[in-house]
Amino acid sequence: MFGNNKQAKQAKQTKASRQTNGQVDTLIGRNTHVDGNIEFTGGLYIDGKVTGSIQGGPDGQAMLSISEHGMVEGDIHVPHVVINGRLVGNIHDGQNVELLANAHVQGNIQYRLLQMAVGAAISGQLLQQSEDARQLAGPDQNESQDQELAAGMPAYESRT
Repeated sequence: MFGNNKQAKQAKQTKASRQTNGQVDTLIGRNTHVDGNIEFTGGLYIDGKVTGSIQGGPDGQAMLSISEHGMVEGDIHVPHVVINGRLVGNIHDGQNVELLANAHVQGNIQYRLLQMAVGAAISGQLLQQSEDARQLAGPDQNESQDQELAAGMPAYESRT
């Protein structure tokens, strides 16, 4: 009775592990051009061209790979992304983004963990996400914060 739940949980973890380790469930071949939005679960490997946004499934385990021959024109909403081709668009909410040597990205990348190989190129902003949002102090704020912290008072600034 209880063994089935444990086996089901282990099977689900194994499936999730395979998906984030590069298993390909869907392949868009080199001579294929998809014009429209894509929503998928599991692994998607693009060796052709996609014009439209790409959305990973709600389980948070989706993985997108763009080969050195692949090209995407549109925004990507996938937690695990590996790029070795071209992307003209933004990556939103990327948990793990890997840019290989032939990657060329024209757009912004929101990421939690970024790996970038020598030769990869980005024309856009890198926006790191963190568990807790932090506000960075500007250069003029650092002196007043240092003085207030030394006095044992929190650093507050009113803007008028």
